Amino acid sequence: MKLILYLREYFYTKEDLINLSKVKLNRFEQLQAIGVMPSCSYNLNVKTSCNSFFGEHTETSSEEYYAKGNLAWLSMLESLVNPADAFAIFNKRYQLEIKRLMKNGFISDDLKVTSNLNQHILEEWKYFLDGTYGLCTNSGLPEDIAAKELAILIINHYISLSQLTKADLLKLANAVDLLDGASSLFAPHERLNSSRHRLITEVRRHYKLKNGIIP
Repeated sequence: MKLILYLREYFYTKEDLINLSKVKLNRFEQLQAIGVMPSCSYNLNVKTSCNSFFGEHTETSSEEYYAKGNLAWLSMLESLVNPADAFAIFNKRYQLEIKRLMKNGFISDDLKVTSNLNQHILEEWKYFLDGTYGLCTNSGLPEDIAAKELAILIINHYISLSQLTKADLLKLANAVDLLDGASSLFAPHERLNSSRHRLITEVRRHYKLKNGIIP
């Protein structure tokens, strides 16, 4: 029941997405087939049993759940003359967010966000399309994906060091806050194994960090 409540609060069903976007179902499925619209992040299969005066009844149902940010992405796709241009838009938005964050002090010299950024974004695009980032980021959109990945690189760098200066701790705290803002809550059954638990909850506990404040 907790899983269903979580999905209903933070995700759209396929039917919701179709109705809100006013995109026809066959068009939606076509956009997925050509590789520009993400797959669902969760596919819920439910078996329901009911007992009543009329006897026992059992039925099964399946429901797809999509990140709410997929609504904005779908609207953007419908505005394009050529939907195949979607990757170029994803790439541009991702790169702009990385540049913006680095300009604001979120610095990493990892090759993923420096010399290998174009290759990294190609890999990110695959995860975006298979629905993974709809599951683990707030919106499933390029900006949250870029923020999440950059924050993880920064956090992993600092927690790998044997000693941290006060300046290091502040940078770590800020990166944790960045990850907190970009990450989803995760479904109840996923939380203990999630990046949120490992890199936000546990890092804050271990280093005694709290919202950009260090001890």
